[in-house]
Amino acid sequence: MGKYDFRPQRVHHAATRLLGTERLANSPSWYNIIGVVPPAQTLVRTQPLEHRDRIRKSKMKKPSKLFQPRTIVYPEDRLRREFFGDHPWELARPRVVLENDGKDARPLAWDKIRQPGRPVDGESVVQRQMWLMNETNNLSKERAYDQARQEFYNARLQENVERRVAKEEAMACGAYFGKSSLQVGMELEDKEYERWKEWASKEYEVLAQQQPSQAGLGSGDAALSPDDPDIAGALDEIGSQITS
Repeated sequence: MGKYDFRPQRVHHAATRLLGTERLANSPSWYNIIGVVPPAQTLVRTQPLEHRDRIRKSKMKKPSKLFQPRTIVYPEDRLRREFFGDHPWELARPRVVLENDGKDARPLAWDKIRQPGRPVDGESVVQRQMWLMNETNNLSKERAYDQARQEFYNARLQENVERRVAKEEAMACGAYFGKSSLQVGMELEDKEYERWKEWASKEYEVLAQQQPSQAGLGSGDAALSPDDPDIAGALDEIGSQITS
């Protein structure tokens, strides 16, 4: 076909010829209408175009930070990061985060590390260091950290002494506190050692039974020789530990 498509205009002519040759018994319902108003476009439905998602080669622009909240950074944050990096086990201690009116920290004066009604913890070191840096002009960050840390160690040592003395006084009066963590650990270690002794005794018996059977093997076989000083020393060590 050329530029124009005349197939719609030939539909009425083709239907007329089919009716004249009686190949069509009855005229279609559109026969008279299409003779008066011929179609202006093709009656053959074309294949619709498939829309595919185009892969954009351009980089996606990052969303604007205009409506994002700003990062709030306090001077104490870097001090906390330094202290808890040096003392990670301080984070495992339980803490009470409840407050009465939200102003509990206002009456605290950090000229000393011990505060009434507040336990000594990592936050005490941070606040004490901040007070030393702000109130003492000649004290640097490192020296303030060392001084606050030393006061923290002394306070913890005093707490341990007081706790041990209180426990001894209570035990003298008949109190019973059960097993300590050290005793529980020693019992678990002894239990594991006994299990190893049972396994070592079985291995010792197996090696002792294999020695006579391997004595007649050739030099090319990898056999355990009782004359080997390393093998003899290992067997003696296992035997002494089992019999002890």
